[in-house]
Amino acid sequence: MKLVTVLLPEAYLEGLDELVRSGMYPSRSSAIRAAVRDLLKREVWPKRE
Repeated sequence: MKLVTVLLPEAYLEGLDELVRSGMYPSRSSAIRAAVRDLLKREVWPKRE
Protein backbone atom coordinates (compact mmCIF):
# COMPACT_ATOMS: atom_id res chain seq x y z
CA MET A 1 0.00 0.00 0.00
CA LYS A 2 0.99 3.61 -0.43
CA LEU A 3 0.64 6.42 2.08
CA VAL A 4 -1.74 9.24 1.11
CA THR A 5 -2.21 12.37 3.18
CA VAL A 6 -5.75 13.77 3.19
CA LEU A 7 -7.18 16.85 4.85
CA LEU A 8 -10.68 16.24 6.23
CA PRO A 9 -13.15 18.42 8.11
CA GLU A 10 -13.34 17.78 11.85
CA ALA A 11 -16.88 16.43 11.47
CA TYR A 12 -15.61 13.71 9.12
CA LEU A 13 -12.95 12.69 11.62
CA GLU A 14 -15.52 12.55 14.39
CA GLY A 15 -17.68 10.31 12.22
CA LEU A 16 -14.74 8.06 11.39
CA ASP A 17 -13.84 7.80 15.07
CA GLU A 18 -17.42 6.87 15.87
CA LEU A 19 -17.27 4.03 13.33
CA VAL A 20 -14.04 2.79 14.90
CA ARG A 21 -15.38 3.06 18.48
CA SER A 22 -18.50 1.12 17.52
CA GLY A 23 -16.33 -1.68 16.16
CA MET A 24 -17.46 -1.37 12.55
CA TYR A 25 -13.85 -0.77 11.45
CA PRO A 26 -10.55 -1.44 13.22
CA SER A 27 -9.08 1.95 12.26
CA ARG A 28 -9.70 5.22 10.46
CA SER A 29 -7.57 3.94 7.59
CA SER A 30 -9.70 0.84 7.21
CA ALA A 31 -12.91 2.89 7.11
CA ILE A 32 -11.45 5.28 4.53
CA ARG A 33 -10.24 2.38 2.36
CA ALA A 34 -13.75 0.90 2.43
CA ALA A 35 -15.29 4.24 1.47
CA VAL A 36 -12.86 4.71 -1.44
CA ARG A 37 -13.42 1.12 -2.61
CA ASP A 38 -17.21 1.62 -2.58
CA LEU A 39 -16.88 4.90 -4.50
CA LEU A 40 -14.71 3.25 -7.13
CA LYS A 41 -17.12 0.31 -7.45
CA ARG A 42 -19.97 2.73 -8.04
CA GLU A 43 -18.31 5.40 -10.19
CA VAL A 44 -15.32 3.94 -12.03
CA TRP A 45 -15.19 0.17 -12.23
CA PRO A 46 -18.67 -0.42 -13.73
CA LYS A 47 -17.71 1.79 -16.69
CA ARG A 48 -14.87 -0.57 -17.60
CA GLU A 49 -17.27 -3.43 -18.41
